Amino acid sequence: YKKSFIILLIYSKKHDMLFSNSDITVTCATHRVELRILLCPIYFVGYNESLMALNDVFYRPECMGTAVWTVNPPILVFHFPLTEEGLFSDYSSIQFVNISGMVNSIDPSAGIITYHSEMLYLFSCRYPLQYLINNTETSVLAIKDNNGSFISTLSLRLFQDNKYTTPLQMPPSGLQLKTRIFVEVRATNLTTRFNVLLDRCYATTSPFLINSTYYDLFVGCNRDGQTVIGANGEGQESRFSFEAFRFVEHKNQTISTFYLHCATRLCDRAICSTLRQVSKCI
Repeated sequence: YKKSFIILLIYSKKHDMLFSNSDITVTCATHRVELRILLCPIYFVGYNESLMALNDVFYRPECMGTAVWTVNPPILVFHFPLTEEGLFSDYSSIQFVNISGMVNSIDPSAGIITYHSEMLYLFSCRYPLQYLINNTETSVLAIKDNNGSFISTLSLRLFQDNKYTTPLQMPPSGLQLKTRIFVEVRATNLTTRFNVLLDRCYATTSPFLINSTYYDLFVGCNRDGQTVIGANGEGQESRFSFEAFRFVEHKNQTISTFYLHCATRLCDRAICSTLRQVSKCI
């Protein structure tokens, strides 16, 4: 799980008390969101773990927190899954997923007046949906474990067969021109809400994109004549193949080395077909 950069507001209405962000920690993971709230401030204001719930939903057990007294200081833990059946499923269909909510208190007093301050913890997790993934000369993708991101679930691999079962081993002497290379971008350990959609894949003469010659294998539905799209946006893996080539600027080199990059989008299953423009991409 990955710690998020989330900004948190802990507010008590009665006394206008603004608590430190350190009172709550949010973990924005690929399968769920977890909240850890210090119990001492809750008890200090006159509440306990049974009087705190997610989104003011006190009648569902899954919305209640679990007190953990074995750590110092004690904490109240909430967690919920990132699925379409989850409590927070407000997914953006364009650029990012934003999941937000609150943990609030319920006043045990049933009368007209109360002496209890209301406690309110606001939280938010923002997940970008588009990533640029790259592979090295040796076909090993190094993925940085970014906070609040799905990038750690994505991998790019090269294969030598159309069944995508035999990884491509790059020989020291390089590949023969027109050798077909099969490429797979796959998401693992990711909520099934999303499919993998490749917006663009291209090759560059340098691992660094700046000041590097590039050639597009495909952009959307426009593709090179030797590029074959296998599956794109239909599941949690997208596949295509292309034939090995060389950059003309490498004409004096024995081996022409290039680097593969794919702009990858995670799209909601319900709208992936619209983004793919199936009728134009076949």
